[in-house]
Amino acid sequence: MAKKCYVTGKTRNNGYSISHSHIRTKKIQGVNLQSKKIWSEKQQRWIKVKISTKGIKTLLKQQTIR
Repeated sequence: MAKKCYVTGKTRNNGYSISHSHIRTKKIQGVNLQSKKIWSEKQQRWIKVKISTKGIKTLLKQQTIR
C-alpha cells in the first residue's frame, strides 16, 4: 500500500529545511498515517486501512452526528 490516506487522500509534502545561515535543503514532510480497523456497514465486516489522524477525526465526527 502507498503512503496515502484512505479517507482524505493526503500524501507527502515537499518543503525546505532552512539552516541558521539560510541554506535550504529539501525535505519531505510525511503524512501521520495510522493502521486502523474500521467497521464497514455495507460489507458487514472489519476493514484494515491506513488512515491519517485528520481522517480519524473526520470519521469520529460523522459517527457522532448520526
